[in-house]
Amino acid sequence: MIIVGGGIGGLAAALACGQAGASARVLERSATFSEAGAGIQMGPNVTRTLHAWGLAEDLKAFGFSPRRLDAKDTQTGQTIGSLCLGHRSLDMYGAPYLTIHRADLHRVLLQKIRGSGLAELSLHSEVQTVQQNLDGVQLRGTNLPAGLTELSQTAALVGADGLWSRTRQFVLPYTAPRVTGMLAYRALVPMQSLPEKLRLQDVNVWLGPRVHAVLYPVKWGEFLNLVVVVQGQTPPHLEDWDHAGKQQDLEAAMGPIHSDLKGILDAVPAWRLWPLCDRAPLQGPQDMVKGRIALLGDAAHPMRPFLAQGAGMAIEDAAALASCWQRLDLPMSDRLQMYAQARWARNAKVQQRSIRNGQIFHLRGPMRWARNLAMKLMGESLMDIPWLYAGP
Repeated sequence: MIIVGGGIGGLAAALACGQAGASARVLERSATFSEAGAGIQMGPNVTRTLHAWGLAEDLKAFGFSPRRLDAKDTQTGQTIGSLCLGHRSLDMYGAPYLTIHRADLHRVLLQKIRGSGLAELSLHSEVQTVQQNLDGVQLRGTNLPAGLTELSQTAALVGADGLWSRTRQFVLPYTAPRVTGMLAYRALVPMQSLPEKLRLQDVNVWLGPRVHAVLYPVKWGEFLNLVVVVQGQTPPHLEDWDHAGKQQDLEAAMGPIHSDLKGILDAVPAWRLWPLCDRAPLQGPQDMVKGRIALLGDAAHPMRPFLAQGAGMAIEDAAALASCWQRLDLPMSDRLQMYAQARWARNAKVQQRSIRNGQIFHLRGPMRWARNLAMKLMGESLMDIPWLYAGP
């Protein structure tokens, strides 16, 4: 098996399939294995899978366990709803709710693979063309590692190369990701640089007209991860998703905000800007697999970050792929078809729910007040997501 892409999804697939007995090789076109970006919230559906791969102790070294999730109004500062996490997550779902920086999760997966030798890892390697035949998948590329010639064959090819996947074109006709018209400003702030009353030990989600902010601790609770999503003009060069952001532009897009939120934002030394793109929800298994070629994570189902499940669905994909790989009684194309059948509907549901959440988060006028009232009255019953957290 060859896996294209060495991000979180690609490494998760390599680890899971390696543990299932597959001979996996990861091809990463960059010069280093690294992961940029913001933090990640990992619900119990995700941590349960990572624990099953033997990563529980590794996650303790990098992750943070928040006590609860509080939803607040950006203008009044009032708490409009809360969801207990911590012990409740363990009691109800059998696994913790953790926050972690993307780079730290990536490091945990990379170290596990290197320490176990379950997969081969290759840098500077790029797949250019792919063709299927009766015996496997032929691929041609540049700077392929020893053991792979310029033209090589593999039993299965997995595209885990993200939103702008080049592998995707071998499964589906090419279409560019769709632009949402939303911008995510992200930053990492040392807790010690914040006034003591603003040093969070929980997840805070601030909701306002056409804006919301998500704040939570990462890196053992020593840093605060911030993501603020606003409506805005999409910058050029979308594939280069990491841009510098300007504080004044963010403030103008947010409008008036409560002093607590402003105090945290004012402590940010520099913002990075991430234009949000996605794709329409999956329509069927054919959107994830074609013959011996499978898509995983954002290559198959990029989603808006309003359910905090982008990385989580990639990790679930990896677990399902490994499970189907073990069906040695079936031809490879049938095993991959099983994988797509197992995953497409759940991924589509998460994509759809993420879109809906974004609409709810950014409500204005009377609908905003109605949302706040509903959250105050119904609290955890609205904010908990049993069908998601209980797992596939």
